[in-house]
Amino acid sequence: MNTGGRLIAGSHNRNEFVLINADESARIRSVQELRGQTCEICRDEVELTVDGEPFVACNECAFPVCRPCYEYERREGNQACPQCKTRYKRLKGSPRVENDEEEDDIDDIDNEFDYMNNGGIGFDQVSEGMSVSRRHSGFPQSDLDSAPPGSQIPLLTYGDEDIEISSDRHALIVPPSLSGHSHKGHPASLSDPTIAAHPRPMVPQKDLAVYGYGSVAWKDRMEEWKRKQNEKLEVVKHEGDPDFEDGDDIPMMDEGRQPLSRKIPIKSSKINPYRMLIVLRLVILGLFFHYRILHPVKDAYALWLISVICEIWFAVSWVLDQFPKWYPIERETYLDRLSLRYEKEGKPSELSAVDVFVSTVDPLKEPPLITANTVLSILAVDYPVDRVACYVSDDGAAMLTFEALSETAEFARKWVPFCKKYCIEPRAPEWYFCHKMDYLKNKVHPAFVRERRAMKRDYEEFKVKINALVATAQKVPEEGWTMQDGTPWPGNSTRDHPGMIQVFLGSDGVRDVENNELPRLVYVSREKRPGFDHHKKAGAMNSLIRVSGVLSNAPYLLNVDCDHYINNSKALREAMCFMMDPQSGKKICYVQFPQRFDGIDRHDRYSNRNVVFFDINMKGLDGLQGPIYVGTGCVFRRQALYGFDAPKKKKAPRKTCNCWPKWCFLCCGSRKNRKAKTAAAEKKKKNREASKQIHALENIEEGRVTTKGSNVELSTEAMQLKLEKKFGQSPVFVASARMENGGMARNASPACLLKEAIQVISCGYEDKTEWGKEIGWIYGSVTEDILTGFKMHSHGWRSVYCTPKLPAFKGSAPINLSDRLHQVLRWALGSVEIFLSRHCPIWYGYGGGLKWLERLSYINSVVYPWTSLPLIVYCSLPAICLLTGKFIVPEISNYASILFMALFSSIAVTGVLEMQWGKVGIDDWWRNEQFWVIGGVSAHLFALFQGLLKVLAGVDTNFTVTSKAADDGEFSDLYLFKWTSLLIPPTTLLIINVIGIVVGISDAISNGYDSWGPLFGRLFFALSVVIHLYPFLKGLLGKQDRMPTIIVVWSILLASILTLLWVRVNPFVAKGGPILEICGLDCL
Repeated sequence: MNTGGRLIAGSHNRNEFVLINADESARIRSVQELRGQTCEICRDEVELTVDGEPFVACNECAFPVCRPCYEYERREGNQACPQCKTRYKRLKGSPRVENDEEEDDIDDIDNEFDYMNNGGIGFDQVSEGMSVSRRHSGFPQSDLDSAPPGSQIPLLTYGDEDIEISSDRHALIVPPSLSGHSHKGHPASLSDPTIAAHPRPMVPQKDLAVYGYGSVAWKDRMEEWKRKQNEKLEVVKHEGDPDFEDGDDIPMMDEGRQPLSRKIPIKSSKINPYRMLIVLRLVILGLFFHYRILHPVKDAYALWLISVICEIWFAVSWVLDQFPKWYPIERETYLDRLSLRYEKEGKPSELSAVDVFVSTVDPLKEPPLITANTVLSILAVDYPVDRVACYVSDDGAAMLTFEALSETAEFARKWVPFCKKYCIEPRAPEWYFCHKMDYLKNKVHPAFVRERRAMKRDYEEFKVKINALVATAQKVPEEGWTMQDGTPWPGNSTRDHPGMIQVFLGSDGVRDVENNELPRLVYVSREKRPGFDHHKKAGAMNSLIRVSGVLSNAPYLLNVDCDHYINNSKALREAMCFMMDPQSGKKICYVQFPQRFDGIDRHDRYSNRNVVFFDINMKGLDGLQGPIYVGTGCVFRRQALYGFDAPKKKKAPRKTCNCWPKWCFLCCGSRKNRKAKTAAAEKKKKNREASKQIHALENIEEGRVTTKGSNVELSTEAMQLKLEKKFGQSPVFVASARMENGGMARNASPACLLKEAIQVISCGYEDKTEWGKEIGWIYGSVTEDILTGFKMHSHGWRSVYCTPKLPAFKGSAPINLSDRLHQVLRWALGSVEIFLSRHCPIWYGYGGGLKWLERLSYINSVVYPWTSLPLIVYCSLPAICLLTGKFIVPEISNYASILFMALFSSIAVTGVLEMQWGKVGIDDWWRNEQFWVIGGVSAHLFALFQGLLKVLAGVDTNFTVTSKAADDGEFSDLYLFKWTSLLIPPTTLLIINVIGIVVGISDAISNGYDSWGPLFGRLFFALSVVIHLYPFLKGLLGKQDRMPTIIVVWSILLASILTLLWVRVNPFVAKGGPILEICGLDCL
């Protein structure tokens, strides 16, 4: 419809359409002028009603919208007209939705609640006087029908078009001469065209032509709106759906506009009893300690006091572990919606780029074949190849790793197209070919079997090459390794070598066997020199951040260990469902996936799967501020790792009441408000001084900083210097850090980029910068993952826990006892280091964005090694009680019996309810309880002393890389015994408790029937210790059911020393010697 640059308004109820020109009087046109228009949402033609009238959705502006889009907006949208924002009214034939007004003029009972069948056409009949009005209005018929179909209707009610007219006055006042009514209540048209209509504008001195519709700004805005609508509302054909015939289609808005993920709360029937039981257990604990403290054991006061102290510590530890699980949730992703939104047909993919980091140190402990499988699974991931880059960090500068990666890049040219052609899962060839599964399931291509056999043969040849490299690397030449061109290998000295970067894939001309592009594969070995602290894995990861920022600068990062391959090829898409969600993705710093493992024995003797932590604790944290970072299988937002604060949500203006005079609040409120403002100001100042956070990205891009409360414009040079103090002396990397959405600088040659990449991995690059303090992986602990996640949560970010049905990542775990204990030792040592540092969550990060329940979980993660002290004491008490005949509890009354039974019952029922909502088996739960005792009395105890020596005395401990088995299908390493001092404390506990049980039973047999009653309580505690240590005992015995001699010798020696010392000291026997009393029996 050609409006000629005039303002327009309309009313469906009045059956009129009014156009006002600056030079002409108002005219009235009927809705027949809308015939043949096109829907502005889906571009379909606006249909006619059963009465032959054009369908009009909005009664105010007559914005052209077809019936399906009208129904969708009412059912799923904001229920308002896209143009004038007026709420849609229910028309005849439409089902009722929430907040619909009751209308007496619509009699449509049949369709009022018909939500499924909303395709019927039936509307309120328009006035019969409309056609009469049209014939007698005085306007030629040609003028009325001269508007071309598909003409655009301007947006009328944007409040920013004219500052002199408020948004609530965008209404058109029709002169009284136009207000005649027809016999059906609808207004008649202008009866006499010769009568001049006198317009009454709201601002008489202003020309209506300058309202903006004819201006360039209006036109540009309209074109932009049309473009966005066309992109969002693409039509998707339905295939194979019996409800749709061929050719039927629906707008994409049904799926493409929906959220990409959703929370699934735990059922109230499971979570409410669980919460009530936690509260009940707190009450029982209070009554229990009330009884224990008020009823001491006078003849064994020392044992009683020690036991009460240990029990109080266990209760505090339980509170720290329990309450972060108060709000457990699960999540579900919608990969089809992600594709509809960001992968439109015929257009380049709009999915964000991802840089993947793989870290390795020693190729002899981390076999190159495992690293190669991880890299191959990354290169074959189901993601656009131009948006994936894989960076492998070789922190040992081993030529074996370099050569193995070169062979991997060559084999990837065959493996990647094979995986994508046949949708192979998993895409790590070692695990794909060794799994016993039906590999022909869902495979219909006739050439699949032939190509699979050929690929398996190629992979076996690839394995032979890797094994040959490993065999050659066993014996290092005296002069060191040399490369193929005869030059010495730069990494011959692992502690003194330059930085090395090699791009294997992703460069021009390197394609797969089917001539398709491959993801980028980059080898990186950072520079190492004597005298520099390289910060182990955290330093290597920060080097990868800088290298990737220079070479690819993807906005998202994924880090995996060298033994954690991608088991689910859609893992990156799963993470993007959270990161790229337009509503909730902006505040997510990382998406953590659970760790799943291959090659573990069926019974999981040493709780390697850690199911309780990943399926119960992490789900509980996801309902708070998000799970903690566990070191691998995590997708990060690059800006969060750069130390930027999370975007703050704008608070709505507070609703205040102005009905009371101000003097009413002067007396009571002024002093309080003044104190509150002062406290808030001091709190903000303290936060700025404590956190030293980086300025917001907007201020960095604008070149503005805040100094003493005033904004000061800095020159480009000064701003560059400030950024270089934080990020380092690389202008290319500093420029990439300022790009919130990633991307590369234009006109940058590859040679210049590689030169900059070498600079950012030099060992002195981080000096006098914020790296490791506020930026990247945080230094100060061997478990850098806890510190890094804690820093980001303190900046106000939140994390997400993603648990897809097909595990995203799988890895290998140490399955023999010694390696498992060393792994737990390293984790506990890192927690002790954090506890003794300034980053301890007990006193760090207050006033930031960290929630208090989330803080409890971080406190628990650094406090748990200290539990080893009361635990080892408490596990020794049963044996001491059996040897001395004393007990930590006085004679039990009925009240005490009820308390003990209630306490043990609450512990058991709490575990059962956790297993229900966490979907954890009882075997996994019990193995976790057993290994908590085993690790607590061995690895945690040693970690505590090593951490104290390191922090207080400066005695450093070597970082031990956990060995990864290359082939553990037969569980051969399960029975492998390796001597370590960690085995001594639990073995000693086992021996003394077994001795105590034997002594206690022998004493009861010799003393008669009356001594059996007190014995049962002592036996119960001693047997519980032995049962918890039973997996440890099986690990000591090994496959031959024979305990190693060295363990027996050390344990017997230690137990003998303790026994002799006890007999010599024995504080529970009166010092004056035995007390002789007259028995009272006359023996004569």
